[in-house]
Amino acid sequence: MSPLLSKMGLSSKKTIWAFFAMMLVLAGIAAANPAEAQGSPEKRIALVVGNAAYTVGALPTPANDAGLIAQTLQAAGFDVIGARDLDQNGLRDAMRDFLTKANASGPNTVVFVYLAGYGVQYQGDNYFVPVDAQIANATDVPVQAVRVSDFTKSLSAINNRGSIVVLDAARANPFVQSSQPLAGGLALVDPDANQLIAFNAAPGTVAPQEAGPYGSYAHALAEMIRVGGLSLDDVFDRTRLRVGDLTKGAEISWDASKFKNAFTFFDRGPNAPAAAVPSTEDVANRTKPIRDFDERDAYFAALDRDTLQGYEDFLAAYPNDSMVRRIRAIVAARREAITWRETWIADTPEAYWSYLRRYPRGPHVWDARRRLEHFEAALEPPPSFAVIEYDVPPPPPPEVVYVDRPVLYFDDADFGYAPPPPVVFLAPPPPDFVVLPPPQPAVDLYVLPAPTYVPVPDWVEPPRDVAPPENNVIFNNIHNTVVNNTTVINNTTTTTTNENGAAPATPGLTTGQKIAGAAVLAGAGTAALHVALPPSVQKKAAVIQRQNPAAAPKTVPGAAPAGAPSAQPQGGNAAAHVLPGTNGQPLPAGGKPPVNQGTAQTKQGQPPQAAPNAVHNPAVATQPAQQGTNANAHALPGANGQPLPATGKPANPGAAQTKQAQQPQTTPNANTHALPGAKAQPLQAVGNAPAVKGQNQIAKTPAPQAMPGGKPNPVAAAPKPNVHAPVAPAVAARTPAKPKAIPNNPPRVNNQPHVAAAPPRQANPAPAQPKPAPHVVAQAPKPQAQPKPQAQPRPQPQPKVVQQQVKRPPPPPPQKPPEKKKCGAPGLPACH
Repeated sequence: MSPLLSKMGLSSKKTIWAFFAMMLVLAGIAAANPAEAQGSPEKRIALVVGNAAYTVGALPTPANDAGLIAQTLQAAGFDVIGARDLDQNGLRDAMRDFLTKANASGPNTVVFVYLAGYGVQYQGDNYFVPVDAQIANATDVPVQAVRVSDFTKSLSAINNRGSIVVLDAARANPFVQSSQPLAGGLALVDPDANQLIAFNAAPGTVAPQEAGPYGSYAHALAEMIRVGGLSLDDVFDRTRLRVGDLTKGAEISWDASKFKNAFTFFDRGPNAPAAAVPSTEDVANRTKPIRDFDERDAYFAALDRDTLQGYEDFLAAYPNDSMVRRIRAIVAARREAITWRETWIADTPEAYWSYLRRYPRGPHVWDARRRLEHFEAALEPPPSFAVIEYDVPPPPPPEVVYVDRPVLYFDDADFGYAPPPPVVFLAPPPPDFVVLPPPQPAVDLYVLPAPTYVPVPDWVEPPRDVAPPENNVIFNNIHNTVVNNTTVINNTTTTTTNENGAAPATPGLTTGQKIAGAAVLAGAGTAALHVALPPSVQKKAAVIQRQNPAAAPKTVPGAAPAGAPSAQPQGGNAAAHVLPGTNGQPLPAGGKPPVNQGTAQTKQGQPPQAAPNAVHNPAVATQPAQQGTNANAHALPGANGQPLPATGKPANPGAAQTKQAQQPQTTPNANTHALPGAKAQPLQAVGNAPAVKGQNQIAKTPAPQAMPGGKPNPVAAAPKPNVHAPVAPAVAARTPAKPKAIPNNPPRVNNQPHVAAAPPRQANPAPAQPKPAPHVVAQAPKPQAQPKPQAQPRPQPQPKVVQQQVKRPPPPPPQKPPEKKKCGAPGLPACH
């Protein structure tokens, strides 16, 4: 026994037993760790970008497509961040933020990336184009766009359960309109380890332009993600069939996968309906030879497999089928893409010469020549060189015509139109997912549009063992068809239900609108229903809003801004009922009620205060405030920043009421400037133009107009009174005869108090009364809080005269009422 063991009091036998016990404990811990890792919930994170507002020309669908995919991923339990219309700095920062998030998420995380917009290929790499890119030459692509392979390699280097990268960007781009164009579509790539890469159109081809509201690829992908129990490969295989169905063969999507872990977006519940095709038959359809199908099913069998060998088997089995040209074009594009991929990987002069010899007018000719210039080699293949061996044979002559095209579309009429897929390959779409309504246009900076949510079927269950993100209203209500009062308060989802256990339903609203409306009413609509912005993009949006608040709200080009449904009435002036603090307006001072600019508030039963340059009309002033009318329709001249009226022109045409108890009318337009005499209103008698200091201005009246009864409405021009003497109230006379001229120099009234700068007044002609009265005297208005002189009425000799009263602005000191004028004035008997 060793001296150390002797000092410890341990024998050799006990030491051996202790050693074995320690090893067993360590082995148990090591065995428990994998089980614990397998039992931990799966995390799902996603980055979604939709670029539509390009400076070279806006695209109609990418922003909406990104919003649809983001919402679908939220329902599947993904923690989604996303944005629209990112420039180069914003796009790079968003990708950097997402890589940081993926690194911190842990090894049990599944990553999904969706990029919609313009994509281009350059020298074997694919680039996603920001909205501010200016690509005039091919060499501008690496500088102005973001190389996708840099991002995917960084994702692959993260230790997680796998990543899915979708490029909805194969479009005919408007860049590099020169003699050395870029190759069309996207380049064929190999996915990195544990990764799936998908394109909306096959390599070397482009998708047709679509008007919207959604692109066919995003629509089909969202539909297949929502099918419970589908594997990842089945999702994208069925997406390809659905895209061909929606576009009648004009667009054929593509994907390549090295994703090694089992994954489903949704689970299939026990109450799921029986599959249209048994699983055994489905497996047989994917394995049996193409020649064993009939002509129609053979086309879809080859499209479902999407391999070069499957397409060639179809051409060999059915050389005279109507789909032969379409299949031959697919084979030609795929063969050329594989040839260029292997050429780019070799990256030698001999490889590029080999490509040029095989495709002397192919889509990658200029890419090959640019690389030959880099090597300082001959741009044309020499007579003799070592030709590299490709994995695919050279194209037969019938294929060359397709690859010689600058851009390869599958919507060419020469290819024919593909029939709908049979049920054995693809079931019909759900009825509520056939036509999707357009989303409400986003008004906040960089925020994705939020489509109307369509619930998944009841038999589709949320994925098991998934850690749902916080504030995910969609995930918590994936198939609630009667949810109404769903609210989000303090990151907690609360659903109010009725006695039967079902939430009360609102007629005429879809489930998505009910959820959205309830969340907005709870004050958490943005956090709960909208996709969160990446941190860097959120900071950038906050800076822009602080620097230029007016330019902060942006909309998708061609779309009108929209917001939450308004509860305000449609008629009348909406601005007159705006709540304080809305629309960026400052809150009122403490203790003071908010006042809308340009509106006068009067107490019930009291006449309104007289305003400068305004004529008091008792028939109008005693009317109550009309609901829904525009206060600005009777605004004073020069108010609210409006220009002053020209000399002699009426400043604000008014309408005299025939009866004091006449019902108020609603003004439909909030900012209408009615013309004099419009809508059967009487014309004004005297122009209400502001006085110019030191000058006397004469306001000319408009031409006499016919009254509603067909009789003339004579109004004579009267001179403006002297600023130092009051003027008798104007009288509007209505007689069946011609207008009577009024003397231009009315007598002045002496011994009147001095009035400073008395404004001109306006006499409104009164409409015909039901019964003529020889003397009708208008009552003077009630005195105001501050005494002010009032014009006194006087009897008139005419049988049909309604005298009008004029209320002048209150002078600083109290003034005596003016003396009545009994004779010598226009319309009065001569003085004797």
